[in-house]
Amino acid sequence: MEFQFSEEQEALARKTRAFAEERLLPASGDSDRLGRMRPELRAELAGEGLFGLRIPAEHGGTALDAVSTGVVLEELARGDLTACYPVLNAALIAGILARNGTAEQQARWLPPIAAGDALVAFCMTEPDHGTDAGALELRAYPDGDGWSLTGTKASIMLGAYATHGLVFARTGPEPLARGVTAFYVPLDDKHVTRTPLRDLGSRSGGRATLEFSGLRAGPADVVGAPGLGFAEGMRGFDYSRALIALMSISVASASLGEAIGHARERRAFGQPLGTFQGIAFPLVEHATYLHAARLLAFEALWRNDRGLDHRVEANMAKWWAPKAAVEAAHQALLTLGHYGWSEERLTGQRLRDVMGTQLADGTANATKLVVARALLGRDFAP
Repeated sequence: MEFQFSEEQEALARKTRAFAEERLLPASGDSDRLGRMRPELRAELAGEGLFGLRIPAEHGGTALDAVSTGVVLEELARGDLTACYPVLNAALIAGILARNGTAEQQARWLPPIAAGDALVAFCMTEPDHGTDAGALELRAYPDGDGWSLTGTKASIMLGAYATHGLVFARTGPEPLARGVTAFYVPLDDKHVTRTPLRDLGSRSGGRATLEFSGLRAGPADVVGAPGLGFAEGMRGFDYSRALIALMSISVASASLGEAIGHARERRAFGQPLGTFQGIAFPLVEHATYLHAARLLAFEALWRNDRGLDHRVEANMAKWWAPKAAVEAAHQALLTLGHYGWSEERLTGQRLRDVMGTQLADGTANATKLVVARALLGRDFAP
């Protein structure tokens, strides 16, 4: 196994970091305070080709491997974690559409995503069903040669802005997961009502509740086969969870770097703060945890690129990395003291934003369940 990126990946990291520092970082604080996505952000991300990371070249994308996609999202998160979600959603949903869509569907769906003309949302969570997504209740009622989508989706990141959604609806008996079908449908429709949510962190992410009141979906809008949507959604999570782990680590590393700089420069009792074990050792511990979690996340993506089972590594990374990131970001704030507490710096915002990664794409308990069943076997695990 190589522990060094290729020259192409190193170049990609430098290019993405420069974009994040120039375009994302300066606007991050204002976006948080205003609680909305900058109107120009979508065009900026599209101009960098960031919506087409996992889309084949023939459909306008760059067809990056999983590790390279992780490199991109890691660097973007240094500028603004919340600005990663449009890119993450495009990678997750485009991957599902590319695996399951027909040639005609791919030609219709993927180019607009790659160009940034379609901003996509992953619509699975419901008011009463988050972790237990296989029991979802939004129904797709038969309607002529298609269906009519009726019900509610909750906590949908980008739900306030998205033009299209990958919507998971029940077409079969409850509560069986095999009764869930995935539909790729436009959300700018009179039969979709959006209610933005007020959040503790990632305030510009447009998380929203979506109410479907008879949205029409035809046979050409079905992703894969009817009844198999839940399984494909879960397969996508096995990949995106490693990406979220890297995003969280990157955010915490940015704050930890500021704390380390502060420990060098700030003096107390006639000497630098870093010379006190009570300051230096916690920084060492959190740097270690973040480093180890980062390697685990990249191992999951490396296995994905080689067609190896990566579920255990991805789910390990998903529960551990956000936890380590929250604790590291908190320690960074404490090290910075009153400087970190002030909104003049991004330390507090980063802590609030990274806390949200503990919920996104599966809670710690949900991901531990996947790992427990792999380690113990389904008959001997929760």
